Amino acid sequence: MDRVTSPNLPELTEVVLELERYVAAAGWNQTHRLFALAHTADLLAYDPSLTEHLGEAATRSLTPIEQENLPEGPLEQVLGTIGWPEEVAGCVLVTELVVLPPSAEEEIPYEDHDIDIWATRHPERQDIRVAVAVTRSGKFTSCLRRRDDESEVVVDPDIADALFDGLFATFL
Repeated sequence: MDRVTSPNLPELTEVVLELERYVAAAGWNQTHRLFALAHTADLLAYDPSLTEHLGEAATRSLTPIEQENLPEGPLEQVLGTIGWPEEVAGCVLVTELVVLPPSAEEEIPYEDHDIDIWATRHPERQDIRVAVAVTRSGKFTSCLRRRDDESEVVVDPDIADALFDGLFATFL
């Protein structure tokens, strides 16, 4: 059972945690996963039969809808190609990252194509999975799970500023 570190759980955080658990069930070394967030009431108005499929989630105001696989390439560039229609209230990205300690900055290779290989082989690296959510109205949250301690999921809105910026830009 996951231990969640958070003082309270607003709905957007619940959705992020649910999607992180959903992705975690398939293990590590996955591609980026992207989910649109739609207003549940709009979905049910369009197709009332979805109530059966959504179960308890039908009582939420937001429903996640998984998107097709994202194109290959650096995540920042991929996010730059995404734009959502007005019906999409928000989105959630679940991805795996390699995190290095600040002391590793002195060793970073100069060539971009060498950085990923270097980071993956670095003895002090930490593998994490982050789930980052933003809404069209400006709300955001995120959580992370470390590969070396899969039992704990930490909710922290300050873990992925660059990803927040990239996801917010998909609504411009």
